[in-house]
Amino acid sequence: MLTFIGLGLWDERSVTVEGREALRAADRVFAEFYTSRLAGTTVEALADHHGVDIEVRDRAGVEQDPTPILDAAAEGDVAFLTAGDTMISTTHVDLRVRAAERGIDTRVIHGITAQSAASSLTGLQNYRFGKAVTLPFEYAHGAEGTPQSVIDGIEANRERGLHTLAYLDIKVAGSSPAGPAEGEPDEYMTADHAAAALARDWNEDAVGVAVARAGSPEPVVAADTLAALGERDFGDPLHMLVIPGELHHLEAEALAALAGCPRDVLPAVE
Repeated sequence: MLTFIGLGLWDERSVTVEGREALRAADRVFAEFYTSRLAGTTVEALADHHGVDIEVRDRAGVEQDPTPILDAAAEGDVAFLTAGDTMISTTHVDLRVRAAERGIDTRVIHGITAQSAASSLTGLQNYRFGKAVTLPFEYAHGAEGTPQSVIDGIEANRERGLHTLAYLDIKVAGSSPAGPAEGEPDEYMTADHAAAALARDWNEDAVGVAVARAGSPEPVVAADTLAALGERDFGDPLHMLVIPGELHHLEAEALAALAGCPRDVLPAVE
């Protein structure tokens, strides 16, 4: 059995009760933290809290050589851990398909996602979000400025009146030739960096909503023009950035009351 367990958004306590029980009952526990991570804890603290040994796999160890995970799951109960919800990344869908092809039973225990948190914390209604985009570091995509695909995605959503969630790049040391080398600090794109890039390359007057440390006891949510957000400091990772489309009147009130958005910059209300 291979059980995919989403750990939630913040620390070793963010996992659901069902996930905690499955994690502690597993014969072996694997994890990856290159797609995302729990910013409020460490692997060591996570392992100690749940009384397990955690074998962390890098990108190659999940995507190119998952055999040790699959062999263990063919022989016993294996837990595979990720931050957030474990099936948001296509990497994990591929691993589940490989398990199914080998006749290995799988199950999924969901966790809170950044996507649901973005809606919950900002007050923007979840069914009014369009396709999400990922904003990479400039050095990582081989061209200057913001990728046109990101701008096209935002504009396509806005043409339909929909909000856009922008996931911000994470470079785990040693996981990519374009990122920091093994032993160097991991790199996390900040919301101010992302806002400044979009202000420069797209629309400085558009409203953005920065979300920092979702799932923590004290998340930060701030709305203003992209140009203004680009001048602020939102502290420690992880960050997201939301670009609102058309606003329902309740959404506009939420951005003003919950995210401190100046009313004179709010987008048009339906």
